[in-house]
Amino acid sequence: MPIYLFWGSDDFAIAQATAALRTQVLNSDWESFNFDKITADQPEALTQALNQAMTPPFGAGGRLVWLVNATVCQRCPEEQLTELERTLPVLPDTTTLLFTTSSKPDSRLKSTKLLQKYAEVRDFSLIDPWKTDLIAQKVQQTAQTAGVKLTPDAITVLVEAIGSDTRRLHTELEKLRLYAGATQRSLTAEDVANLVMATTQSSFKLGTAIRTGQTGEALELVAELLRQNEPALRIVSSLVGQFRTWLWIKVMLEAGERDETAIAQAAEIGNPKRLYFLKPEVRSLSLNSLLQTLPLLLELEASLKRGADDLISLQTKVVELCEVCRNNSGFPGTYHP
Repeated sequence: MPIYLFWGSDDFAIAQATAALRTQVLNSDWESFNFDKITADQPEALTQALNQAMTPPFGAGGRLVWLVNATVCQRCPEEQLTELERTLPVLPDTTTLLFTTSSKPDSRLKSTKLLQKYAEVRDFSLIDPWKTDLIAQKVQQTAQTAGVKLTPDAITVLVEAIGSDTRRLHTELEKLRLYAGATQRSLTAEDVANLVMATTQSSFKLGTAIRTGQTGEALELVAELLRQNEPALRIVSSLVGQFRTWLWIKVMLEAGERDETAIAQAAEIGNPKRLYFLKPEVRSLSLNSLLQTLPLLLELEASLKRGADDLISLQTKVVELCEVCRNNSGFPGTYHP
């Protein structure tokens, strides 16, 4: 009775894991009889899924029942909990039951504890864009699986280019695999730079332009990123990561902390040596200005999620952010460490 709970914001990774599960469980000749995909907004969706899960498969292979956008780990009425408690322990070995959700399970709920007891729980959360060390590990692991050899510098360039976008990572690795062909050589940073468009690097440049109060340059970068089809919410996510890192470093320095390991831990920087480059970036900024940036970015994120126009929303908030940084930091002017 294999039971799985896949959760997280990385819908591409969840889709890949689900596809692998389908291939593993189902016989292709009998798939139409033994595969049930049930969305949580259907009437009695959980009951329907559990009933189907108790049904033996037809023909060869097993049965896969997939409850999409499951809510049992966010809210679970007593009658649904009773159904789960009654059914999960007695599922036939021929059935695989899969729950997927983008939301983090609420560990306080009895239903979540029940699933943690019987199910294999996998976290498919996107890696925060400022956790470059973890992203580099993910890139290296995925490249090895895809059969693409990359030098350490090439991995760094790829991380800077695509960030934590796993969908694009797989696309770019396939491009790099075809480029390498049968040579099986390790691709260099130059190879990656020539083949992969660095949208994430442009996002970092946007953060720098805002930090230094360069409104014109920042607006040009916004337009360029959108022309490259970079999602507006991903641009905001990158900016939140940058300003959050700068804020923590500034807070720690203002508090008199000089231990770089402690500062790196607070700012969630994997390599403390990065502080050599990051500390000069915040010295020209006031703590007050950095404290004002994150609420503005959260307002921007909220407006985009409500359907506001990407270009207008980004332009408006970028101008505000540049003004905040310039007015509280003594710009124009360039900091020289």
